[in-house]
Amino acid sequence: MSRRALNDLPPDTFDDGRAAGTEDADEADVPLTNEPGAEIDFDFEPGAVQAGTEVIRRFWSTLPQSPGVYRMFDHRGDVLYIGKAKNLKARVASYARGQAHSNRIARMISQTAAMEFVTTATETEALLLEANLIKQLKPRFNVLMRDDKSFPYILVTDDGPAPQIVKHRGARRRKGNYYGPFASVWAVNRTVNALQRAFLLRTCTDSYYENRTRPCLLYQIKRCSGPCTGEIATEDYATMADSARAFLAGKSNAVKDRMRTEMQEASEAMEFERAARFRDRIAALAAIQGVQGVNTQGVEEADVFALDEQAGQFCIEVFFFRNFQNWGNRAYFPKADRTMSADEVLGSFIGQFYDDKPAPRVVLTSHVIEDVELVGAALSSRVEYRVEIHRPSRGERKNLVDYAQRNAKDALARRLADTASQGKLLTALGQALGLEKTPRRIEVYDNSHIMGTNAVGGMIVAGPTGFMKQYYRTFNIKSEELTPGDDFGMMREVLQRRFKRLVKEAPRNAPEALAAEAEGPVPEPVPDAEADGEGFPAWPDLVLIDGGKGQLEAARAAIAAIGVEDVPLVGVAKGRDRDAGRETFFIPGKPPFKLPPRDPTLYFIQRLRDEAHRFAIGTHRAKRKREMIKNPLDEIAGIGPSRKRALLHHFGTVKAIERAAYEDLAKAPGVNAATARAVYDFFHAGP
Repeated sequence: MSRRALNDLPPDTFDDGRAAGTEDADEADVPLTNEPGAEIDFDFEPGAVQAGTEVIRRFWSTLPQSPGVYRMFDHRGDVLYIGKAKNLKARVASYARGQAHSNRIARMISQTAAMEFVTTATETEALLLEANLIKQLKPRFNVLMRDDKSFPYILVTDDGPAPQIVKHRGARRRKGNYYGPFASVWAVNRTVNALQRAFLLRTCTDSYYENRTRPCLLYQIKRCSGPCTGEIATEDYATMADSARAFLAGKSNAVKDRMRTEMQEASEAMEFERAARFRDRIAALAAIQGVQGVNTQGVEEADVFALDEQAGQFCIEVFFFRNFQNWGNRAYFPKADRTMSADEVLGSFIGQFYDDKPAPRVVLTSHVIEDVELVGAALSSRVEYRVEIHRPSRGERKNLVDYAQRNAKDALARRLADTASQGKLLTALGQALGLEKTPRRIEVYDNSHIMGTNAVGGMIVAGPTGFMKQYYRTFNIKSEELTPGDDFGMMREVLQRRFKRLVKEAPRNAPEALAAEAEGPVPEPVPDAEADGEGFPAWPDLVLIDGGKGQLEAARAAIAAIGVEDVPLVGVAKGRDRDAGRETFFIPGKPPFKLPPRDPTLYFIQRLRDEAHRFAIGTHRAKRKREMIKNPLDEIAGIGPSRKRALLHHFGTVKAIERAAYEDLAKAPGVNAATARAVYDFFHAGP
């Protein structure tokens, strides 16, 4: 991969007016011309598009005729667009024609200042790389998945004598069998709880399991068979684990039939307690199957993608079917230009969707996507089976797609209605607080701590579509000069750190003092609407502080010291009895005031404040929990998770490691002499 500077490129070499050797007729047969009078399908300044076209021509002249991925950058170095090509030279040539461009492509060309290329061995590799880069860099002219949270899976481990059943997210590094994806954590938790009752598998961590001397409470309430203390033979426990795997793999009827047979045998032998246990386990399995909603008869494993478009916005509903059961659904609202067709949006979305998860054997779609064979080959290359992608036209599969499309339509209609309501609330809020314009970006700040310990600050963001969780931020309070519990000082630190960074990254009238502190040149000011890639302003139109006059003054002084004085600040103080509905509002330069008790604007502000409080206290609790379980071994340089696990497995506890001699440490499996010396010196350092 190489980034080519514009000044180092050779002059234009468009000798015959077209890309030599191109294989794509619609790209090769159009002359690369920018002559005056050529028709261009956009409403742009010809000079801007002309300049972008010349930039692209310079890069085109040195491109190979091979598969690859290209990136287009603006003058600030931000990525505008990422695309893949079977023939890079032919594909980039299509941008240098200077005619027949849509508005979206013309805007993109007019902003292009540089390009970057990666060549690949095949077009399939290019497609996979394109999806990876789009998810990482989020270019403004691509279709963007807005929610890229990983899906939860159920994992039955296979790295020890007693398999564990747990909820799992993220990379599949642990040895075992993974089942999913599930659409929600709630569905996974419910299923794991039922499987515990049905198969009595352990859910405890390995360290907890290895240090038990008597059965835990889960054994007493018949949700674990107690393998930690030998309450069940290893062979019998392995058989139960195999039954759980078989059930999750779709052999549910065989598992239930076997349990019914054993229940009947126990009953005939008058072992009624044992028979009752089988009865309860069968009931737990029936509960798992009974709450799956719409199940299928002829589709064992498939993902269903259905797209709906309304008012220039898109919704893609994804349903997951595994083992003839519906494992849930999730709605996505990708960002895409209004000029893009539904086929383009859906095809790009599917490529990104499977970037970090395996595809099932069948993918059903509501539209015929572009390059369907190429996408199928790319997904198949990541798994050990062929992935089939098609749009069904009849039968049960068509019914599933229609069902998903109805849900997509309903979800998008709800979102549009919520957005309209949110717009009305933002307008009413601006009027109630006397703002000059309706706020588009609202930031709310709150602190959380216990007597000054584990202090954190939280910032939540709200906008036209509701809470914008991708912009939430946390701040670990770092200042050592603060008195424990100094809420005013904490607020000053949070606001200073937030706005110092904001002035440097998206300056608008950056003060000279801050410019002098910055490392390197301060970037040119940019309009708020272009501060991020999605047109959402980087600067807040309103800042709400959870607190009264003192908190507000601390916040005002903090940002004024940076040179920021044009951001509206409002303090929200609770009533005398901390009752909702009695809040007092403080605005610099104005007398305090209250809103009517049943005013919808007041309820809206309460929601904003409560969300900030929830976020701050949740972050504080997570930090406090990490501190409580902190291990001294974490502080030793060179001790990672593997060596830490090896030491604990060998010695049992940190106390035993602390008391161990250097020779004993060196004998531990997986611990070399240097590690043993580091551990020994850490615990036996002199005064």
